[in-house]
Amino acid sequence: MKKLLALLMVAVMMLGLTACGGKKVDVGIVLPTKDEPRWVQDETRFKDALKDTNYSVEILFSQGSSAKEKENVDALIAKGIKVLVICPQDGSAAAAAVEAAKKEGIKVISYDRLITNTDAVDYYVTFDSIAVGEAQAQYLVDQATGKGNPLYLYAGAASDNNAFLFFEGAWNVLQPKIADGTFVIKNSSEAVALQNKPKLTRDEMSKIIGQVTTNWDFNEAKNKAEAHLTAAKKEDKGNVFILAPNDGTARAIADAFAADKDVTSYKVTGQDAEKASVQYIIDGKQSMTVFKDVRTLVKDAIGMAKDLLEGKEPQTTGSYNNGKIDVKAKQTEVIVVTQDNVKSALIDSGYYNASDFTGLK
Repeated sequence: MKKLLALLMVAVMMLGLTACGGKKVDVGIVLPTKDEPRWVQDETRFKDALKDTNYSVEILFSQGSSAKEKENVDALIAKGIKVLVICPQDGSAAAAAVEAAKKEGIKVISYDRLITNTDAVDYYVTFDSIAVGEAQAQYLVDQATGKGNPLYLYAGAASDNNAFLFFEGAWNVLQPKIADGTFVIKNSSEAVALQNKPKLTRDEMSKIIGQVTTNWDFNEAKNKAEAHLTAAKKEDKGNVFILAPNDGTARAIADAFAADKDVTSYKVTGQDAEKASVQYIIDGKQSMTVFKDVRTLVKDAIGMAKDLLEGKEPQTTGSYNNGKIDVKAKQTEVIVVTQDNVKSALIDSGYYNASDFTGLK
């Protein structure tokens, strides 16, 4: 009997070892959260991009926690990944995670958001984030007439390097129109104090973003917008122009402004072409979105990962300084979507199905 039990234990151990050995992963992907449609969409695109390859992949979500992100990276390192594709929850806090990967000889690709203040990042795959902000601001400029138009500024999370790049791009376009009186800033004393500066330092942007951050959160954006409207005088409303950093915050802010009886009309920006915001655009509740074709970004990231797995040098189109090194980057172009081109940009391109929406012309 004892001999039989011993044999059974050996068999179980061998099965365990076989199972562990079978869990080797080539590419590990870490995304910020499952709570935003954008990242769930990215997960689907990554799976689609890799299903016809011979490489194994595992996708994990950090759920808004840098500690969870580090746990995810450690778990993927233990599974023998050769390439890590990571979109950081917090660009600076992610440094420790990628440094751990780098020590194991793993190639690190920073995805969509740049990981800062470390030399452990090999490549960066991104949309041109400054161009996103410029496109949002240019839309507002193109819609404005006369002088004294109320302008409300909002930004992403201060922990996200992209939030600074988006704001930098927007400021490039808005500042001359603030200086000449086309727009009057209504919700940031820090922005008013700096309104005559065409170029802002990182610290100066931090001061503004600290006042108008949404932290990429729908409820925080709505609460902040409602607080600004409560504090505003009637003459600070009327026909307003709103820089919102992404689609989730755009919908939240739009809802707040639409509910204010002293707001005659509003123009509000967005980005990511989330389905809910596309419907808002069709319905006239959101003015525009900056469409970043995730299929292209995912294709670029997977193409880069495959090159690295095959010992090739990936193609890049520029570089970004992350505070420690210049990180080689592959940039993807962006497209402005309004009511006028929803169908051609998002439906005819195969990105979404017409049946996903109502009232589409």
